[in-house]
Amino acid sequence: MTDDINPTLFNWNGPLGLPEYDKFTDDDFDAAFEYALPRHLAEIDAIANNTDAPTFENVIEALELCGDELSKVSAIFWNLTGSCTNDTLQALERKLAPEMAEHQSKITMNAKLFSRIDAVYEQRDSLGLSPEALRVLEKTWKGFARSGAKLEGEKQKRLAEVNQRLAMLGTNFAQNMLADESGYSLIIEDEDKLAGLPDFLLANMAMAAEEKGHKGKHAVTLSRSIIEPFLAFSSNRELREETFKAWVARGEHEGDKDNRPIVRETVKLRAEKAALLGYESFAAFKLDDTMAKTTENVSELLQTVWKKAKAKAAVEAEDLAKLIAGEGKNHSVAPWDWRYYSEKLRTERYSYNEAEVKAYFQLDKMVDAAFDTAGRLFGITFKEHFGVAAYHENVRVFEVFNADGKQIAIFLADYFARSSKRSGAWMSGLEHQHKLGEGAIPIILNTMNFAQAPEGEPVLISMTDAKTLFHEFGHALHGMLSNVTYPSVSGTSVARDFVELPSQLFEHWLTVPEILTKYAVRHDTGEPLPEDLLAKVLESETFNSGFENVEFTSSALVDMEFHALDENAASDVDPMAFQNEKLAAFGMPSEIVMRHATPHFAHVFAGDGYSAGYYSYMWSGVLDADAFRAFEEAGDAFDAETAAKLLRYIYSSGGSMDPKDAYKAFRGSLPNPDALLEQRGLKDA
Repeated sequence: MTDDINPTLFNWNGPLGLPEYDKFTDDDFDAAFEYALPRHLAEIDAIANNTDAPTFENVIEALELCGDELSKVSAIFWNLTGSCTNDTLQALERKLAPEMAEHQSKITMNAKLFSRIDAVYEQRDSLGLSPEALRVLEKTWKGFARSGAKLEGEKQKRLAEVNQRLAMLGTNFAQNMLADESGYSLIIEDEDKLAGLPDFLLANMAMAAEEKGHKGKHAVTLSRSIIEPFLAFSSNRELREETFKAWVARGEHEGDKDNRPIVRETVKLRAEKAALLGYESFAAFKLDDTMAKTTENVSELLQTVWKKAKAKAAVEAEDLAKLIAGEGKNHSVAPWDWRYYSEKLRTERYSYNEAEVKAYFQLDKMVDAAFDTAGRLFGITFKEHFGVAAYHENVRVFEVFNADGKQIAIFLADYFARSSKRSGAWMSGLEHQHKLGEGAIPIILNTMNFAQAPEGEPVLISMTDAKTLFHEFGHALHGMLSNVTYPSVSGTSVARDFVELPSQLFEHWLTVPEILTKYAVRHDTGEPLPEDLLAKVLESETFNSGFENVEFTSSALVDMEFHALDENAASDVDPMAFQNEKLAAFGMPSEIVMRHATPHFAHVFAGDGYSAGYYSYMWSGVLDADAFRAFEEAGDAFDAETAAKLLRYIYSSGGSMDPKDAYKAFRGSLPNPDALLEQRGLKDA
């Protein structure tokens, strides 16, 4: 290792096995990657050129364990680019995106290496492998085949070029979005323009304005924790329209930050990639490795929900129109009106509003609620460590123990919005659990974008925010409770349309009365959420569900339409014209817009993680609605026997089992969509 390489990026000797964040700078990463990339390839070459007969141990297990230095520096770097970025990191991110894609292609297209993998694969039935080891072998072989290992000559070369270009496009898409989100703020000086806004939102907007250099004023930003409540409570229709249009136009601006050309090229290249690999479309390529398997299966589920959601949304729109007319106004229900009038209707129908409920939802208490729920279900406990340096001063650090007091994970929680963080909420990991070789305990992160309260005041979040917290913590549990041998099947390394099951399922426990009544307490008096208010909250759980499901399902449908195009049809697509044409064909209600319009559809275009896969939230929704019924049938939301099966087959098995087999082992059989429709209040729509 040369003098210009900072070894602390590879050797994590900080407290609890964390990186020593105070011992490296952003400028250290470039040299570290220059060092780690060729060293990883040298390890790969050693496996490929081994003259011993290929075995599971000297091929598959060797692959599982190699590249530790690259994994470590990558984990630190990519977490920072999403959570705490700057010009230096973004420049290196743009440089690295195609380099990392090329690096991966050099591995998956290494003919000698694949020959050895293939030799082991051909012997798989006679090797006496454990079910998990056999699954790892099969996933490795298929992963290489899906990455072009079986292609030859120019086709393989072209696939590598396509992969590099797609990596660059995804990086640019994400950086453009962040620039739009962090660059926008509406500074409000006139007090009259704050009419209708509750105290918690005013406090958050004042803090946002101060961060933007406008102390004493109020700012509307494009962080969901500000823009959504602003749209729900602001009585100023002109400001609602202005901020709404800014929100939905992210990524859709002429100039060098325009994401529309990126989408056009991405759709074209993905279709070409699929064709090179022998698939009729990119959707067919992606779905081949999922539970759904085919576009027909996905379409059947989406269309079932779409018809029900549209019908319910139409009734909801009529109710809102009556409310507008009742105020003596003559405008129709525009998209920037929906949240405002639906909040009024909620207050009228259920005698409470979101601001009233929010007083009982303190962030710290909701974190405690998630921890307590996990403890009751799985016997785990959390110990917070203060003064342990992470990558930002707001990051909280926890040690996680099982029922026997054994350390099983480290959990990092990064809850607050900042201009250097991309929007949304997610789970990720610095280290993944496995037992191969020396093994590793997982280091798992939850990252969110809640508005930070002024110093000395509690951070209040909405019930929707609390569900987001539980959702992401469900993902975190999937990583922390993993109990597998091989790194490649650890934690969330499962089929895309199965990965949302542990997260969406965990949301159910937020509304279990014994959790809400214990942790939903007023920030000023400590009074628990009153029983009558709790009853109203639970009664209204499916309120506005037509709107919510139209928002989501329209996005999932458009995602599939883009990626179901064959190579010829995808060669020159105008993204916005295509999106609008498809929405018109589906009969998109004029009062509602897609939850994620194409130019800011980061799930799909900032990398391909959820491309042709946004439907997976709904697919997993069918599973989670049915899975929670197991506890309802047991008569106890914390039934020990059911929880033990849930831990064994869903939360700890990772990708070591086929997802259908894992679910059937837990529940007995696969569900149908009825449970989902009932859960979302759409069954009778």
